[in-house]
Amino acid sequence: MAQVEAWRPAVPGIAEVFHARFTTHAYPLHTHDTWTLLIVDDGVIRYDLDRHHHGALGPAVTLLPPNVAHDGRAATSHGFRKRVLYLDTSVLGEDLIGAAVDQPSVADGVLRTRIHQLHEALVHPGDALEAESRLALVADRLRTHLGHPATPEPKRGLADDLRDLLDAKLPEALTLAEAASTLGAHPAHLVRCFGTRFGLPPHRYLTGRRVDRARRLLLAGAPAAEVAAVAGFTDQAHLTRHFKRYLGTTPSRYARTH
Repeated sequence: MAQVEAWRPAVPGIAEVFHARFTTHAYPLHTHDTWTLLIVDDGVIRYDLDRHHHGALGPAVTLLPPNVAHDGRAATSHGFRKRVLYLDTSVLGEDLIGAAVDQPSVADGVLRTRIHQLHEALVHPGDALEAESRLALVADRLRTHLGHPATPEPKRGLADDLRDLLDAKLPEALTLAEAASTLGAHPAHLVRCFGTRFGLPPHRYLTGRRVDRARRLLLAGAPAAEVAAVAGFTDQAHLTRHFKRYLGTTPSRYARTH
């Protein structure tokens, strides 16, 4: 039995998202021109990488480097369920290939949680800033595990500068790449600085500002479908999902209270 879902998200650096459930399928030896970032949600995978035997299972993160031969198969008759991100070499450089061959399995609960959160942001796309921010933190932590931590120079007031940028662009979206280029900062460092300064990541700050704008428009009598577009949400369902998360009720019910 096989269940497969794949798509290419509109997120720079992610070539493909691949979710699969396999029971009997076995991958032959092959290579990719991208990095393969893998988490296993159920079962165990056995694979060979550069002629060495390895295993991938739930608690660990598996990172397979580009242009290095590997295969894959279920370790038991139960099969396995996995989620994969194929990352361009612009996200992780080819200089890290050797370290990844030596240590393809990473036991890091925080990293695994961040990868799960990135998948959730890709399955339910809203703001590109969220997926970009989560990808930057994942890549930064992977580089640290591979012995190449990012060491950007600290910049005074960086978090406030980013907040000003986000506020100035509202309700339009600002990508993390645009913010990093404008402020001259490494993307992951930018996200960390913002979180340290304001206690939440930039994409959640942006969502909160949009919800605030939606609340004012709803109380002014604007219909929910119109509010969604004006406040910066992709559609009314996107507005409703975040509105309920923040306020515990739907936009329509909130408007009726007034």
